[in-house]
Amino acid sequence: MNAKIIRINGPLVVARGLSSKMYDLVKVGTSGLMGEVIKIDGDLTFIQAYEDTIGLSVGEEVTNTGFPLTVELGPGLLSSIFDGIQRPLPALESLSGFFISKGISTFSLPREKKWLFLPQVKAGDFVEEGDILGKVEEKQGLFHYILVPPNISGKVSSIQEGEFTLQEPIAGILPPTQARIIPITMLQKWPVRIPRPIKEKLTPDIPFITGQRVLDSLFPIAKGGTAIIPGGFGTGKTVLEQTLAKFSDCDIIIYVGCGERGNEMTGVLHEFPQLADYYTQKPLMERTLLIANTSNMPVAAREASIYVGVTIAEYFRDMGYDVALMADSTSRWAEALREISSRLEEMPAEEGYPPYLGARLAQFYERAGRIKCIGRDGREGSLTIIGAVSPPGGDFSEPITQNSLRLTGAFWALDTSLAYRRHFPAINWSISYTLYREQLDRWFKENVASDWHVLLTKVTELLQKEEDIQKVAQVVGIEALPERERIILESCGMLREVFLIQNAFDPVDGFCPLRRQKILLELILKFHDFACNYKEKNLTLEEIIAHPLKEEISRLKELPEQDFISQAAELAKKLG
Repeated sequence: MNAKIIRINGPLVVARGLSSKMYDLVKVGTSGLMGEVIKIDGDLTFIQAYEDTIGLSVGEEVTNTGFPLTVELGPGLLSSIFDGIQRPLPALESLSGFFISKGISTFSLPREKKWLFLPQVKAGDFVEEGDILGKVEEKQGLFHYILVPPNISGKVSSIQEGEFTLQEPIAGILPPTQARIIPITMLQKWPVRIPRPIKEKLTPDIPFITGQRVLDSLFPIAKGGTAIIPGGFGTGKTVLEQTLAKFSDCDIIIYVGCGERGNEMTGVLHEFPQLADYYTQKPLMERTLLIANTSNMPVAAREASIYVGVTIAEYFRDMGYDVALMADSTSRWAEALREISSRLEEMPAEEGYPPYLGARLAQFYERAGRIKCIGRDGREGSLTIIGAVSPPGGDFSEPITQNSLRLTGAFWALDTSLAYRRHFPAINWSISYTLYREQLDRWFKENVASDWHVLLTKVTELLQKEEDIQKVAQVVGIEALPERERIILESCGMLREVFLIQNAFDPVDGFCPLRRQKILLELILKFHDFACNYKEKNLTLEEIIAHPLKEEISRLKELPEQDFISQAAELAKKLG
């Protein structure tokens, strides 16, 4: 007996008589809508449809593919734009126009294109899972390594050099316990809900450089680390995520627009292809992959898009690359979980979210890490995950923020009041934090400055003192404060204007290398010492507050590198 639909509730479809396993991929109705099994209750199977169910009717058939939702992995991934279930949007546009037709599907990666495969092993060599068989130059200077698939090892019976499509065999491997040769192609598939295997997790002790002063200096994260960016509407979450995608010192960028507004994703899709990579000056899209699932797309596909993105990221990590995954935003993903859970009539937890919300978030963030890849060459890779959170009304006590807090290593809190004052990035330095500072101290001492920790301690102390002084100033007025406290307010004002505020769209200030960050911090602290000793220099407090050196320091961050170095050296001499 064929399985039939007995109930439809939005994206939730209930079928009777379907032989299936949890998370099997199924085809629903005469249109062949894609769906995934999310609950089995006796002879009833509950399916979340990845496409709009309008027009679907009770009695239509459901067929099981027998496989879970998988992603296609191989050359051709980079520069691609996929939807939430890895359908290539440009290909769908050519098939159905600007609006995606229901039931339409196509290969995620082009089948007809040929890639030049260059072997790195020879016939007769013994290989294990994760070993590199060869490489394809997918983009100029960026190689796509073809690895022995997991759970396969043996002697290479044959391997060829030349141009091949993704489905043509490039090698054969004869396992020691089998008489059948396993053909190897450049195309691999992997279920999205299962993490790819690793050999060992390593200590995250190399910084993930973003070029954003407030992050790299005050709240750094490590490669393989995790961070969240919570903030209310208009605080700049998406701009900050896009800035990190543009400037972070990683090899591969996976940007997942999960439930975001269509105009924001349109901006990403138009802007990214025109951007030049800060490090190579080549098009940024050459090392970028975009997954676009906007807020008006089916909610179930939104839930899947996060898993699709992290699985592709793990694939590049396994090649030994440093990969960054930007998830914008995990709140929209959690809202999709909540909607599906309510349709399943599950008992709700806080604010209607399912009780397993924390477990799902943990499954996602735990896939980050700096690792030793499977394979015998000892290569290392990392996957850094940065998730935006959109708490309603900017309330950080809501469930998504609180559950993410205990799972991630850095908390970059965006402040609505700072955003209203046009202070961007609007990161509140009083409540933000990082758990990676201790692990990264050694790297910063060896590569930036031996006294890096001392500089940051002084800056942090000044900002904390300013916060206390501001509370008093609101009561008695600034003029009634002691002179030393007024000097602290002036110095912290410079810290905010010169160091913490950064123009993401400025060609010079958009990215600030660590060396520039160190010099700016040293100059601001030198000015603070200069101001504290103003009486010895025969100056008045008013003269210090209006001192021209303040303006000269503030202009530094807009200067190109050569001018910056010379001007900074002159200012350092003036400040003694």
